[in-house]
Amino acid sequence: MKSRLFVLDTNVLMHDPSALFRFQEHDLFLPMMVLEELDNNKKGRSEVARNARQASRFIEELVSDKTPEEIHSGITLNSRINNEEENNTSSGKLFFQTRSYDEALPDYLPGSLPDNNILGTTLALHDKFDDKDITLVTKDINLRIKATALGIKVEDYHNDRVLEDVDLLYTGTIKLKDDFWDQHAREMDSWLEEGRTFYKLHGPEVKNWHPNAFISSQDEEQPFDALVRSVDEDTAVIETTKDFQSSSHSVWGINARNQEQSYALNLLMDPEIDFVSLIGMAGTGKTLLTLAAGLEQTLEQQIYSEIIMTRVTIPVGEDIGFLPGTEEEKMTPWMGALMDNLEVLNKTESDPSDSSFSSEWGQAVTNDLISNRIKIRSINFMRGRTFLNRYIIIDEAQNLTSHQLKTLITRSGPGTKIVCLGNIAQIDTPYLTETTSGLTYVIDRFKHWEHSGHITLIRGERSRLADYASETL
Repeated sequence: MKSRLFVLDTNVLMHDPSALFRFQEHDLFLPMMVLEELDNNKKGRSEVARNARQASRFIEELVSDKTPEEIHSGITLNSRINNEEENNTSSGKLFFQTRSYDEALPDYLPGSLPDNNILGTTLALHDKFDDKDITLVTKDINLRIKATALGIKVEDYHNDRVLEDVDLLYTGTIKLKDDFWDQHAREMDSWLEEGRTFYKLHGPEVKNWHPNAFISSQDEEQPFDALVRSVDEDTAVIETTKDFQSSSHSVWGINARNQEQSYALNLLMDPEIDFVSLIGMAGTGKTLLTLAAGLEQTLEQQIYSEIIMTRVTIPVGEDIGFLPGTEEEKMTPWMGALMDNLEVLNKTESDPSDSSFSSEWGQAVTNDLISNRIKIRSINFMRGRTFLNRYIIIDEAQNLTSHQLKTLITRSGPGTKIVCLGNIAQIDTPYLTETTSGLTYVIDRFKHWEHSGHITLIRGERSRLADYASETL
């Protein structure tokens, strides 16, 4: 088999600057037009501009101490990716375009266009590297179509995919088999600790569990729900869960309406869990449950000093333009979900049947909560900050990249809890898919940590209209 040579398009480096080090033992080629486009896109404060500058820094580091002869013969790539698995280290060579090539494009494709210039360079490389299997890597769909029409082997950039299929995403729940207790109950230990019931199990299936996953039996006559507290090879410690569907375990006047919502409240109300992710379609109660748990722990239990809510500001339709005011005033139109759920949580008990009922006292409490304990912040101003004893809600997290979510999560200081909410089926950010979203990334990376938890909410509880629309439209 021929060794492979990948020609990188500019959008690959602007999407992932570390792409240079993610092709393992294979060689890379950078057309000069890619460097020109990186230079044209380096100005500004956007994520694309930051990635362009970072890619240029990586390239400069590689060529800084090399002679022209060494650059012409290829620079050995050494992995610059920290905390990655061994199979992600790079050992190939990086080649630059150091001369012009004969015109290889058909007459109907003008070579002055950047994309066509890259296509022409890729075609010409077949003569220079006739011993290599040459592949163009780009995230531009139209460029992939052009390359295919010209007979050029082309691929999308796949290294940013967290999973091959979104159906493989961790759900946070485990259904026990019918014969589970026959295999695992023989050496089971149980004890009580501060009113909580714990069990220690041994068996073959335990090794596949993750910390803070929920296990449940399929027996309708004797249902059993528990939370996995720790896993050590074939031994696991589990704790029975609270049933938040019961009126005796309400949170800020809210009860769970299904099993998954009860699981979510178990995670949200546990101070030992620092990171929680909730995904589900519209109307499954993500924001309402998260806000109710935040108010309970901030105002009643006083575990956290305040609630901070933020989200990415990507419009569904046309952008409405400039918004006047302070940071919080600019973010207020984007926080309709916060206001809607606060109305539900602060509804008076005098007329519970009327969802729109709100007395003057209730309205005053709502305004007081918003101004004193609930802060609305923009993601754009999070870099460099440190949050102590805060309850942070990141809404619409499916529209964030893995780098953006890493920037937000690493802002947390001692005593801070972060909750990420989103629906990976509704992504509005270009170049992001269900398998490359930052929300998918953190769910997959945090599933092994004993201080994090995740639940996929399935049933919609907003209205029969919303449920039907989610299923059929």
